Amino acid sequence: MTKTTSAIDFFSSVTDPRVERTQKHSLESILFISLCAVICGAESWNEIEDYGNAKVDWLERFLYLPNGIPSHDTFNRVISSLDPKELNDSFVAWTKSIAELTDGEVVAIDGKCMRGSSDDGTGTYTHLVSAWASANNLLLGQEKVAGKSNEITAIPKLLRILELKGCIVTIDAMGCQKEIAKVIIERGADYILALKGNQPEMKGRVADSFTYIKPSSEHVMEGKSHGREETRACTVITNLENILDRDKWPGLKSIVRIESRTKDIKKGTVHKETRYYLSSLETDAQYINHSIRTHWSVENQLHWTLDVAFGDDASRKQKDNGAQNFSLLNRIGLNIIKNAKVSSMGVKGHRKKAGWDNDYLLYALKSF
Repeated sequence: MTKTTSAIDFFSSVTDPRVERTQKHSLESILFISLCAVICGAESWNEIEDYGNAKVDWLERFLYLPNGIPSHDTFNRVISSLDPKELNDSFVAWTKSIAELTDGEVVAIDGKCMRGSSDDGTGTYTHLVSAWASANNLLLGQEKVAGKSNEITAIPKLLRILELKGCIVTIDAMGCQKEIAKVIIERGADYILALKGNQPEMKGRVADSFTYIKPSSEHVMEGKSHGREETRACTVITNLENILDRDKWPGLKSIVRIESRTKDIKKGTVHKETRYYLSSLETDAQYINHSIRTHWSVENQLHWTLDVAFGDDASRKQKDNGAQNFSLLNRIGLNIIKNAKVSSMGVKGHRKKAGWDNDYLLYALKSF
């Protein structure tokens, strides 16, 4: 393959699980065709095969295809049998080489369940925890949640393979754990961990602190979008005398309260909510308020886009590691698309353009 395909050089370290004598198609070709197809809108193994057959002349500019385009069964069988950890490690190595995380960049950690991936009707789904770099607009890595486990076990594994020095890691309530705080500090980052009802005693003490301890800093953020007016009041306290086990939380320096008020402009309805956080930051409320607000970009820029533009939630790939590995192809494709835009069209529009225009697809691949 030529230098123009350097965006997927990381595939070269992935082990081919097949017996050599059965290999009619190289692993490099299978992965490259799959990635190009996904970028151009393919959401199933059959669509990957169809894309390959439609673009075979173009693909032969980069690949040696003595046996033509693999069948959809071959794409399914080979990609589903790849070691997902090895594939993800290669993906993380790639993102480390292209991402330039800046001090203070918010890295949002959040989980997503692929609703279509249950294979037996019992409600057992593929559940992934992802790390999203807000300023870079990149997915940094993902970790599968073990079958009978939860995100608490997957989050530390994900954190340990990422480069996080100088970043601010934000996690919802499931990740508000001492061990997770410890890993974040060890990785040279700071944290803002949401505190909810799963830790009632801690939440109660934090809430009580705001009734009689003088705030260290306060900030109000106002905005209007999507037919709503929002006000977010952030209050930070660095006096932790009311937090009995504060010394057991590595790096803990402040507690945070966010009081949000959202008004539907058309309906006139108002929704109020108060949320609490633990943080290793000892900075001003404006900085923390912005960081917490930025966390939700993982929902809008990653999860929502994967579902709407890539059909990720509807995916019914059930064979072996098919769902997890195909989801990673989706995420690689999303990284490439989001960082190769040359116009204001949405992700779906860019996928179509890449499918129609080989030069645009090549431009996208060369962007990395």
